[in-house]
Amino acid sequence: MTQESKDNESTPPTKLLVDNPSDFQFHAAFLAYSEAFENVKDTETKEQLNQNILALQKNEIDYPTFYGALSQYREGGASHRGSRALIKTQRKKEWRRNTQKRERNRRYKR
Repeated sequence: MTQESKDNESTPPTKLLVDNPSDFQFHAAFLAYSEAFENVKDTETKEQLNQNILALQKNEIDYPTFYGALSQYREGGASHRGSRALIKTQRKKEWRRNTQKRERNRRYKR
């Protein structure tokens, strides 16, 4: 039993080469899988990623399910989803008025 556990520890999971460039959707999913696989250090996570890509290849799961499972291992992850920088807009007339006001205040501030 100890020999089996040593064998499992000594052979880390390897990245699967099941890419199919003729199928665009699967190829894109494989590229996302490859990127996530290279960024992850944990062996259990790598095994999970291997299972997900194999299940996708065998059509056991669909693409949204695959990407949902993969999203937590990709760079950025789910924490950056939906967060956008706030862009403050301003009309030209309002901008001129504010600029003139700042200039006036700076000129007569002495």
